[in-house]
Amino acid sequence: MPRRSRTTPSYIDPTAPPPLRFPERRFSPIRNIAVRFAVALGALAITTVIVYVERGCYQDRGLIGGLTWVDSFYYATVSLSTTGYGDITPVCESSRLVNALVITPLRFLFLIVLVGTTIEVLTRRTREQMRSNRWRNRVNDHTVIIGYGVKGRAAASSLRDSGTPPNDIVVVATDKGAIDEATRDGFVGVVGDGRREEVLTDAAIQRAARVVVATDEDDTSILVTLTARRLSPNAKIVASVRESQNADILRQSGANTVIPTAESAGRLLGLSLVSSTAGEIMEDLLDSGRGLEVVERDITRDELGVSPADLDAHGQIVLAVIRAGVSHRFDTDAISRLESGDRLVVIRHNPVER
Repeated sequence: MPRRSRTTPSYIDPTAPPPLRFPERRFSPIRNIAVRFAVALGALAITTVIVYVERGCYQDRGLIGGLTWVDSFYYATVSLSTTGYGDITPVCESSRLVNALVITPLRFLFLIVLVGTTIEVLTRRTREQMRSNRWRNRVNDHTVIIGYGVKGRAAASSLRDSGTPPNDIVVVATDKGAIDEATRDGFVGVVGDGRREEVLTDAAIQRAARVVVATDEDDTSILVTLTARRLSPNAKIVASVRESQNADILRQSGANTVIPTAESAGRLLGLSLVSSTAGEIMEDLLDSGRGLEVVERDITRDELGVSPADLDAHGQIVLAVIRAGVSHRFDTDAISRLESGDRLVVIRHNPVER
């Protein structure tokens, strides 16, 4: 049985907001208030000017014309706020038409600003629902990352650096703060427990091409992997494990690749002590944002018929050739010439550095 870590799992509030979150622009409360105040003043100023320009078509307690700026401002205020005392009224057809076509829409705008908080909540929920439905209808072959701690953030950053669009990366986590961070990073977020089938369904895992299990507990990773494999039989699942003795259980649960994080970090530490240069190279390879990187790519037209060893002269070290789904490493002589449909795993210089 897998060893249970001492970390206490956290659970989400069942009354939490809708689980699917999208990146969005965030404004401070002061800026929101300032914008609404400016809109309200703008509507009031426009109405005041309109009434003053047509002051000859308004009557004030039976007297036609002669409205001052103060009278125009007063009429604009009581009109936009729908108070409407009736002491100043339009009497010409032109002024009444302007009231119907111009001042009435301004009145609606003014009221929306006054009740903006309620309207904003309603429109935000509607907008989020529309974005969720639109996203679920189009998303396909995306990547689902379960867990957004150190490992999950690093995996998402590596995928983004390798060219994966952020909107094609979905992060699932129980912590709302972690999902807020994921959406700030540009990813789609789902608040929920990755062990639950309905949560992974919200992330459209059935149509996902890749799944990264980056939870902090080995037993949780096993349950998440079992659920993910059942919902997405064809997805490639990569899972992390704290203790290497649990790696076989994760593979039996459906993980294609298992990364023992603690042992890997320990080996890198030991390698850096034995050979600082080797440790620096491995660190460089692990950091996808600078220096060297390991990538898998299709061969180009110019590389057809070329020996994998000949690519070294072009600044790329071939680690493996993938042909018909079978990987042939560099230390074998199985591939002498590259053919159409081959894919390469190479070490190359990162063309885009942060």
